[in-house]
Amino acid sequence: MTMEPGHRFPHKHLLSLADLSREDIGLVLNVATSLKEISTRSIKKVPTLRGKTVINLFFEPSTRTRLSFEIAAKRMSADTYNISAATSSAKKGESLVDTARNLAAMAPDVIVVRHACSGTPQLLTNHIDASVINAGDGAHEHPSQGLLDLMTVKEHKGRIKGLTVAIIGDIAHSRVAHSDIIGFSKMGANVRVAGPATLIPPGIEHLGAQVCSTLQEAVEGADVVMALRIQTERQNDPLIPSLREYARFFGISSRTMAAAKPDAIIMHPGPINRGVELDPTLADGPRSVIMDQVTNGVAVRMALLYLIMGGN
Repeated sequence: MTMEPGHRFPHKHLLSLADLSREDIGLVLNVATSLKEISTRSIKKVPTLRGKTVINLFFEPSTRTRLSFEIAAKRMSADTYNISAATSSAKKGESLVDTARNLAAMAPDVIVVRHACSGTPQLLTNHIDASVINAGDGAHEHPSQGLLDLMTVKEHKGRIKGLTVAIIGDIAHSRVAHSDIIGFSKMGANVRVAGPATLIPPGIEHLGAQVCSTLQEAVEGADVVMALRIQTERQNDPLIPSLREYARFFGISSRTMAAAKPDAIIMHPGPINRGVELDPTLADGPRSVIMDQVTNGVAVRMALLYLIMGGN
């Protein structure tokens, strides 16, 4: 997309894609595209953020997000430190705010936080001066994942506006789904969602999604098909009869993809439950761009760190 000349990233924090304008998103994607080349060099490092400090504060398990933020910071020459709940003073009863205040007293530039409670990153911004990046808060949002998904689609399709994006699965508990619905809708795509009725939250249409009653309806003519993991860890009681039944009615298979456009791409934010939400042959097949999502995650997070710390 085009942007106004001299458009700067005006945000100190990244809490939600709802806070970003179309121009902000376009800037992040453009910067990420330019920085992606660094990861292809024999020496994958530039001095851009030398002297800056990034703390990854993760209270939930993570592989891709945590590691990609760490790699992104190190490739920009920032100093990075990783803290998990299991090794922090939270195990001794220290409150989240006190933990954040103690970290902020050590003068980091950015704190990247993941937490099971929605709104945690916003809470921290009320108590510390460092920039805060939301790496996933409960079932609320995962904005950097939404940005890397936008980047991946734009790379493969050349555009976002006018595309049809089908998101299938546990919409109610997926922070990725919420960020993707906001981001793709804001950038002009048509977003459809489908899943068991118990996993479709009331009012999801207000974020910009069309709710489809069947998998076939959602995938019909789609340019992008994204499968989501069933997040049993966020469910107090089982909301589907069984994973086997879910796979039968909402699992993405070759037969499912026959209804999509011939050049439709397949996405998944990971981790994948193979044979449940996505057939293994599709996950590893030529239409899958799942590994591109992972690669672009590093580039997008490099761009976010750069822009939030004042780059232009």
